Amino acid sequence: MAEVVLQGVTKKFGDLVAVRSIELRAEDEEFVVLVGPSGCGKTTTLRMVAGLEEVTEGEIYIGERLVNNVPPKDRDIAMVFQNYALYPHMNVYNNMAFGLKLRKVPKREIDERVRKAAELLGITDKLKSKPKELSGGQRQRVAVGRAIVRDPKVFLFDEPLSNLDAKLRVAMRAELQELHRELRTTTIYVTHDQVEAMTLGQRVAVIKDGVVQQYADPQQTYDHPANMFVAGFIGSPAMNFLPAKLLGEEGRLYLMNADGAAGEHFKLKIPQDKATELEGYRGQEVIFGIRPENLKTEEMVPDHDPEAILEARVRVREPLGDEQIILAKSGKEELVARLDPRVKVEINQTVKLIVEMEFMHIFDKETEETIV
Repeated sequence: MAEVVLQGVTKKFGDLVAVRSIELRAEDEEFVVLVGPSGCGKTTTLRMVAGLEEVTEGEIYIGERLVNNVPPKDRDIAMVFQNYALYPHMNVYNNMAFGLKLRKVPKREIDERVRKAAELLGITDKLKSKPKELSGGQRQRVAVGRAIVRDPKVFLFDEPLSNLDAKLRVAMRAELQELHRELRTTTIYVTHDQVEAMTLGQRVAVIKDGVVQQYADPQQTYDHPANMFVAGFIGSPAMNFLPAKLLGEEGRLYLMNADGAAGEHFKLKIPQDKATELEGYRGQEVIFGIRPENLKTEEMVPDHDPEAILEARVRVREPLGDEQIILAKSGKEELVARLDPRVKVEINQTVKLIVEMEFMHIFDKETEETIV
């Protein structure tokens, strides 16, 4: 078994708490992604698993072995860094073979492992080349190959694609997915890119200020975010958040803008199946969340609910070919909507946006935790 378990893991640098009581389990053969903004503690967490940073509190297990005091070289892990960390004076073959030579692996076995990894990664023809002769994508393949030849229990990736251009990142994501299916090695992968997290991870840990906010599969994280941070971080463009008040009328529950007395600009009917869960918040202010793709125009939804409309003035329009993004203002609040590209929308036009209320999210105003 090569599961990785973190139990109450904390890392302090003096008075700064970089990672706070993280509980995390990467199952055997699972691909887990740690995602969050810069400085959130994800790389520090990975470095503690690798043994490159000491654990201040808590325990880390690889398999059934407690590794807190085990040196990195004895943890049976392989790490791929953001900057590739290749030896410039060595060719590709020797870069990949170097770690095995240090471990005094027999020469024939080294050759077999290096050539097998090179074939897997499509760099057999580059084995005699120096790193400076390679493209960024080829260098990254060499760095991954160097990890593969060690046949470790666990792969650790620290933002390995961040130095590549957008098109190459997409290609390398696909290659990493195929590689994981082939090797089935337990993998922990760090990124700040939520698209990478969603496409690569079997489970995703969203981290903020050293604390895991949610740990779930990507679709669960997207559909049912634990709080406003997760809801806003996962998804592009980000979720819209509007202050609102829950009010009851004629046996139904409605969302109205929080400053309704100063001039109401929306009144949205809560679906009946959600109303029961929100009954305890009647009369209270909450945060209403809706994703850009759940805002449509009347042209897109002719048969819409007349009590699910937000009026907004279009400020910016971004045509993208397969879709268009509009930035609009509803009262004081900014909105982003993802629309069909053929819907005609003009700058400064007031549009009626149909809200797909079945996909709404309601957050507690004080705690920012999800209510529904």
